[in-house]
Amino acid sequence: MALFKWDRLGAERLEDGRIRFTVWAPFADAVFVDTVTPEEGSFPLISIGNGYHQGTLEAMGGPVRYFYGLHKEGQKGQESRERWPDPASRFQPEGVHGPSQVVDKMSDRRDDPWTGLPLSRYVISEIHVGTFTPEGTFEAVIPQLDRLQDVGFTALELMPVAQFPGSRNWGYDGVYPFSVQNSYGGPKGLKRLIDACHRREMAVILDVVYNHLGPEGNYFSKFGPYFTDTYRTPWGDAINFDGPDSDPVRRYFLENALQWVAEYGFDALRIDAVHAIRDFSARPFLEELALAVKKTAERENRRIYTIAESALNDSRMIRSRKIGGIGLDAQWNDDFHHALHTLLTGEQMGYYQDFGRMRDLAKAWREGFVYTGEHSSFRRRRHGNSARNLSAGRLVVFAQNHDQVGNRMRGDRFSTMISLEKQKLAAAQVLLSPFVPLLFMGEEYGETAPFPYFVSHTDEALAEAVRKGRGNEFKGFEWKGEPPDPQAEETFLTARLDPSMAASKPHGALLAFHRELIRLRKRHPCLRQLSKKSMRIHVLGPILMVHRFSSLDEAVLLFHFGETQKKEMFPFPAGEWTKMLDSGDSRWLGPGSHTVLNLVSKEAAGKEVLLGPHSAVLFYRRAPNPNC
Repeated sequence: MALFKWDRLGAERLEDGRIRFTVWAPFADAVFVDTVTPEEGSFPLISIGNGYHQGTLEAMGGPVRYFYGLHKEGQKGQESRERWPDPASRFQPEGVHGPSQVVDKMSDRRDDPWTGLPLSRYVISEIHVGTFTPEGTFEAVIPQLDRLQDVGFTALELMPVAQFPGSRNWGYDGVYPFSVQNSYGGPKGLKRLIDACHRREMAVILDVVYNHLGPEGNYFSKFGPYFTDTYRTPWGDAINFDGPDSDPVRRYFLENALQWVAEYGFDALRIDAVHAIRDFSARPFLEELALAVKKTAERENRRIYTIAESALNDSRMIRSRKIGGIGLDAQWNDDFHHALHTLLTGEQMGYYQDFGRMRDLAKAWREGFVYTGEHSSFRRRRHGNSARNLSAGRLVVFAQNHDQVGNRMRGDRFSTMISLEKQKLAAAQVLLSPFVPLLFMGEEYGETAPFPYFVSHTDEALAEAVRKGRGNEFKGFEWKGEPPDPQAEETFLTARLDPSMAASKPHGALLAFHRELIRLRKRHPCLRQLSKKSMRIHVLGPILMVHRFSSLDEAVLLFHFGETQKKEMFPFPAGEWTKMLDSGDSRWLGPGSHTVLNLVSKEAAGKEVLLGPHSAVLFYRRAPNPNC
């Protein structure tokens, strides 16, 4: 084997057919590539400094599967030799304990290169590949794309696809961040799905996990100090982002992020639970990640985004680096969800105890975060800072997502918890907001399949620990009974979608309602622009009034959360207004509209409107109000 300057971690097939291997293994005194197919062999790598080992293997025909053999020199002449999968494996065809397989580098080059969509145009459908179709594969998602596009979705978000144990998992127990899940269809299947989305001008987002790795098949500690005991996460050992020997660890995860956006062509990365990425260095890993992705986007003339999931309510995550921020492009906003959820369900346990007032929802619309330094009863301390000056287009909002559904004891959805009228009200809140909207798979037609937590560990002791841990998570809530067994295949099977129900009542009407909301959002400038400044908010008892306006048009949105009809005097801007949407209309299987079709509001005079319970009404006028 010959020595080459390293390019990327893992195994890389060169143009002449040879395979270059690069691995960071400072805990090993010597490293070997142990091939198991197409023939068995052992080839030494050369130490190139800083714990890295590298070498090039002559061309071999057929799929090349291999382990790394780690040689350690012990005391008193004792030596040991173990072999493990590649930490930077691109494919684990036999699962987390099996050999790694060499994968040719992916290319996103096409005759008409896709450059992506502005984030402001994203309407996101979040899916779990394993339950989205009966087949549970990337290939099986492709025929469903036209259906999603017909509804109006412009972006597909995939829950994590990194290799996890077995074939059933949410994806957050992934242990090979570079490797694409074998049971989903591996690297080629994923690339075909991404290309199919791009041909339809749909963006693709990948959920990545950089705060921990799953427990089963996690052999990283055999190679080097990937983890630290300085910090803890709720899910396992914390990644070593700021301790001794952390530079190669940071490089590993940065290279992983760039693999997804540069090789596979993902348009955005949703970074899971960034609050659990413990890093007190002067230049945090997340800042380096945001900068590396931005440079890739500039180099390739593409729009590529980084989106955080954070429980911190810290606007620094998405503030510019120029003013001391981390520089990520957007963030999920749980506060919007919590404020909406409590009003629709009345639930007040767990973290929902901090919400439940109309003013909470109004603040979520007006500013983004609800908790901006106020005392949180759930946390028993002050929480958050202001998002007032952040663009609305940098916050992702939702009425449901995998966490908020799946982290309920039985994974129940709104479709089995609240009425059709409330579901339509929730949809209007999300899709008529000035934020980036996200819907959880099947939400658009009221899918009734639950989304419980599921795993398929091969270690029974680990499976039992997951069962117990899952039960402990619900102690802060008031749900009765026992959660479904995460290890049972039946639990997984209950989560599979049934989109055929969209052809029946009331699902078809709910689907049509979502389609109309998205159409209105895309068509009208005042709804299309994602701006807090072009908006006025009023709270009138159980009603939220939102006035959105642009230089071309304006809309008044009335959201009634009350249980009975309510007549109210609303401060409509002067002009002639046409009702364009009423969730109570019979076309949406509503109880019937209570609201006039047209109204005229005079200067400095309000207008009385009768609203049905749990309703959303949209009034529109094309000519802008000169006072706005």
